[in-house]
Amino acid sequence: MSELSAELSAELSAELPAELRRLAGAVRPTTLAADRTLPVHEALAPLFALGGLARSSTIGVSGPGATSLALAVAAGPSSAGAWVGFVGAERVGWAAAAELGVAAERTLVVCDVGHGQWSTATAALIDAVDVVVASPAHQVSLSDARRLAARARERGAVLLVVQPRSSWPMAFDVGLEVIAAEWSGVGVGHGRLAARRVTVSAGGRRGAARAREVIMWLPAEMGRPAAIGQRRVEVEPADRHLRAV
Repeated sequence: MSELSAELSAELSAELPAELRRLAGAVRPTTLAADRTLPVHEALAPLFALGGLARSSTIGVSGPGATSLALAVAAGPSSAGAWVGFVGAERVGWAAAAELGVAAERTLVVCDVGHGQWSTATAALIDAVDVVVASPAHQVSLSDARRLAARARERGAVLLVVQPRSSWPMAFDVGLEVIAAEWSGVGVGHGRLAARRVTVSAGGRRGAARAREVIMWLPAEMGRPAAIGQRRVEVEPADRHLRAV
């Protein structure tokens, strides 16, 4: 992890806002904010209406393996040159993140953020980087959620909210959910975990309203995502049930 990442990971206590503002000036995004989308791994592209992460959007990630999925989503922009910030990264395995393609030299990490400073730290990272991966460990207020979504829209950033332990108080632009997961490689009393087959569903608002499902390896044996198949799922207007077509 970079020196900036290590510096941010330190306990900043009352000096957190000022320290983040200082670092924000040092790591301005290297990608063009004028680009409508940020790239994602080809296995994930079918989940997004534009084939990538739409700037100024808020994305929710949930289900078993949500942290791995969020890392895989963030790895696309990171490997393409974007800066990525993490707030509340206690569950992140950095070796796995590197295998997925997250570039440590363009990563900022804020750990051990108290409830009173979580939204401030998240907003400061939104000002500084292209993609912010946030894992709130507390109930986020509606006013804070709205403020962060507005900040992401203003700055052209992407806010990824990972498996909140309590419900997020407003609708996401895109919602990703791991609805099935199964590891392979382990036999009866022998072997090792080699790859995980997952089914990911996606839906959301406006252009993301049409539901999608993708089946992939996350991770595959080499560590990166790998596509297996995909299907489009349409929502019945009357009862809102999903029907595969």
